[in-house]
Amino acid sequence: MLTQEQVLEILHGIQDPFLHKTLEETGGVEEIKIKEEKNHVSVKVLISKTNTAEQMELQQTIVNALKSAGAVTVGLRFDQLPDDVIQKFQPKEEQEDQSLLSGNAGTKFIAVASGKGGVGKSTVTVNLAVALTRLGKKVGIIDADIYGFSVPDMMGVEERPVVRGEKIIPVERFGVKLVSMGFFVEDNSPIIWRGPMLGKMLTSFFKEVEWGDLDYLLLDLPPGTGDVALDVHAMLPSSKEIIVTTPHPTAAFVAARAGQMALKTEHEILGVVENMAYFESKETGNKEFVFGRGGGVKLADTLKTDVLGHIPLQQPYEEEDVFAPSVYQADHPTGVIYRNMAAKVIDKY
Repeated sequence: MLTQEQVLEILHGIQDPFLHKTLEETGGVEEIKIKEEKNHVSVKVLISKTNTAEQMELQQTIVNALKSAGAVTVGLRFDQLPDDVIQKFQPKEEQEDQSLLSGNAGTKFIAVASGKGGVGKSTVTVNLAVALTRLGKKVGIIDADIYGFSVPDMMGVEERPVVRGEKIIPVERFGVKLVSMGFFVEDNSPIIWRGPMLGKMLTSFFKEVEWGDLDYLLLDLPPGTGDVALDVHAMLPSSKEIIVTTPHPTAAFVAARAGQMALKTEHEILGVVENMAYFESKETGNKEFVFGRGGGVKLADTLKTDVLGHIPLQQPYEEEDVFAPSVYQADHPTGVIYRNMAAKVIDKY
């Protein structure tokens, strides 16, 4: 007849399949009951992940061990270990992996997408990030437009990230942390990598960069609905999306595809940004709708969302000793529009 002490000794030598620590170390044996008349042993075990194939293997290991020791029948229940115990024993690399992609870090992901190139998606990403920073948020950008990376040039970034230990330290400008494929390509060389290699690069942007404590991480996606955009959607635990279009109805029609992909991957759309919405004459104050009208509103209606802002055709102010070709100043009329957009994003997300 097995005793509780014997059962405990057997169980204490078995490892949690995920933490690779014994059940004695994790305190994973919660309950042991023995029915002497039937020689039945009932135990409750706590592990780090339940309802997995590894749990099924562990169950078989425990049953075999107890029956080999003399139990006729075994009843086994599993439950999850407390979070603090899991965190204490979790391998370091898994903790780092979870810090950003698990959704537990508190970082909110915003993917900025468009149906086609040339509509100003990267400009919107950069200025929305800067505007969020001006409102007191901690913000980062992943320039995930692998083939058409432009964010470093737009922000006037000339330095490169450094490596500290096993982590890449992102470049920071205007209070925004940034990592881009452009940092790892010499002399503006063309990228000829295929999908799997690009996927690995994107993964490293999430896992191997020391982002620190971020409120928002913006992702400048490639235009359209290709492999990289799909990889990003699949990679993120949760994300919301902003769709950029021009006022032309055809551009809005194409942009709707990117929006539909977001909806199909269960990523909520925060809103639409209509870029190059109009040109305002300094001489007369009249607005000229150079690229047509109504595309942003039409797209928002199609995607059942709101227009976050209408961005005019304007250049940032020229500032001595400050090189940032696409960053609008806080007091610039377009900078004010971006500030209002950032406030809407904070209210919605």
